[in-house]
Amino acid sequence: MHNIIVCDDEKDIVSALEIYLTAEGYHVFRAENGREALTLAQNEDVHLMLLDVMMPQMDGLETLTRLREFSNIPVILLTAKSEDSDKILGLNVGADDYVTKPFNPVEVLARVRSQLRRYLQLGAGSVRPASIVIGGIELDDSAKTVTVDGEPVALTPKEYDILRFLMTNAGAVFTPAEIYRRVWGDIPLNAAGAIAVHIRHLREKLEIDPAEPRYIKVVWGKGYKMEVTP
Repeated sequence: MHNIIVCDDEKDIVSALEIYLTAEGYHVFRAENGREALTLAQNEDVHLMLLDVMMPQMDGLETLTRLREFSNIPVILLTAKSEDSDKILGLNVGADDYVTKPFNPVEVLARVRSQLRRYLQLGAGSVRPASIVIGGIELDDSAKTVTVDGEPVALTPKEYDILRFLMTNAGAVFTPAEIYRRVWGDIPLNAAGAIAVHIRHLREKLEIDPAEPRYIKVVWGKGYKMEVTP
């Protein structure tokens, strides 16, 4: 059974999501603010979090920032804001997806299934090598770990998925829309901005000099590629 934290200060929303998630076989932990959600994430075996952005005591973005200090579980933001800048801000601090209120619970369930499938690697797909090595980067897909020159690197689930996709297809150039489609499995929504945020974070974690990347390169006017580095 997969455990999901639903964190929202609107109890009606939490109750409604709990009904739908429980009916799908998930176990739900309820939280009314960010502090409660962080306590649950630290003390329970949690696989995903649905997190409201606008909350008292500690808002969703601060909660997410603190969560990323110790956990890489997928986080789907629940937000009443629809501006692209707010969505990018959520991705910037480590969110994996977002749903704009008011939302259809069926859509939320679909996004939950998609994120869990990627996070736990239960979905169908081509067989990938257990370990991929390019230069000093080693990605162990069975252990879900990444090291650079032997040192472990903490990636969010979405950063991990993008890196694995690029490493698996090293040398090939992909547009932001193509990366979004292949990793999110969805129609791109502001793909260029979303992918740029994740690529910047990956470079900051993987590259000695993010301004002069050795691994993840921009092919101007076309997209991104993982450089084939011995």
